Amino acid sequence: MDPTFKDYFSAASADYARYRPRYPLALAEALAGLPARPGVAWDVGCGSGQLSTVLAEAFEVVIATDPSASQLAEGRPHPRVSYRVAPAEASGLDDGVVDLVVAAQAAHWFDIPAFYAEARRVARPGAAIALVTYSLFRFDDPAVEAVVDRYYREIVGPYWPPERRHVEAGYMTLDFPFAPLAVAPLAVERRLGLEGVVANWRTWSATRRLLDAGGQAAFEAACAELARAWPGGDRAEVGVRWPITVRAGRLRD
Repeated sequence: MDPTFKDYFSAASADYARYRPRYPLALAEALAGLPARPGVAWDVGCGSGQLSTVLAEAFEVVIATDPSASQLAEGRPHPRVSYRVAPAEASGLDDGVVDLVVAAQAAHWFDIPAFYAEARRVARPGAAIALVTYSLFRFDDPAVEAVVDRYYREIVGPYWPPERRHVEAGYMTLDFPFAPLAVAPLAVERRLGLEGVVANWRTWSATRRLLDAGGQAAFEAACAELARAWPGGDRAEVGVRWPITVRAGRLRD
């Protein structure tokens, strides 16, 4: 494994696969319209495949790579998806074989210049690149949303790695030397129970760092506060929305 790989997620791979949001088909369809043809998509830093299998509904082949073998082991099988252990900066792919390079909720962890060099190397003529991210989830219930916001900003706020600033900025703070391509606003929408929100918290890099620093009591107190605010009992579900941002561009003419 690459010694520079910041692995905040392997220890929570099962929860990551179950509780991180899966992307809507509308995103895959929008991404398929960016390159000259929807042939091969390279899903970079794919985690447990939250986007990979959705891309497979719009592309002929999806190559999904991640440096974490335990994350990939949680990926859903799909006949058009090939999961491979590889870093973003050294995919192992041949030259000129990819129509879309896409990184979903992952680009802030990359060595960006090295990743872009690799993307250009594997791109076909007419290929596109897309950096996808989603912001903090929004809730139908304002009391629940207030507790989640406080947890995000006050409890684990000091524990976010510095790369988190790029997510909060919708990746606009990342260098992006490509002719821009427009993608309409999208969102992940689903319903979550109390257990689902707590499990989602556990997948955050900041939560992992809080717990590693001995913050179990602070985490449990936040969970108790969330339970008190939760409407309709702990088995009830609340509507949740993750706004999606896509920064896309022409990778190769």
